[in-house]
Amino acid sequence: MGVYSDAVVIPPGMVQVVLSGTPRLRSDGTRPDDFAEETRQAWDNVREALLCAGAELSDIVQVRTWLTNADDMATYVEIRNEIIGHKPALMLAVVPQLVRPSFRLEIEVVAAVASTAATAACQDG
Repeated sequence: MGVYSDAVVIPPGMVQVVLSGTPRLRSDGTRPDDFAEETRQAWDNVREALLCAGAELSDIVQVRTWLTNADDMATYVEIRNEIIGHKPALMLAVVPQLVRPSFRLEIEVVAAVASTAATAACQDG
C-alpha cells in the first residue's frame, strides 16, 4: 500500500511540527463531493498548515490516516503516493466514524524541520 519506512529517526537539532487531524474542508467550509477531490483537498490543507509552521511536505516523517470506508483505500493511497515522494512512516486505518459523520478521511502528520525554520504562528486551536 505504498512506499514507506518502518522507522524514521529525527536528527538532533530538529523541531517536530505536529498537525492534528486535517479533514478535507475547503477554506469556505464546504467539502468536495468526490472522494478523490476530498483527498486532494485534505492534502492541500496539510500542505498549507505545514507551510504556516515553516515546514514542507518533504519534511513529513510520519503520516496517520483515518478513513471511514475501506473501499476508498486504493484511491487514497494512489493520491498520497502522488503527493508524498519520500518514505515517511505511514499508518492507515479504517474506522466506523470520525468526529463529524460527514467526514470520510482525516490526515495527521508529524514533520521535522530545523529549529530556525519552525514557527508557532499557526496555532489557533
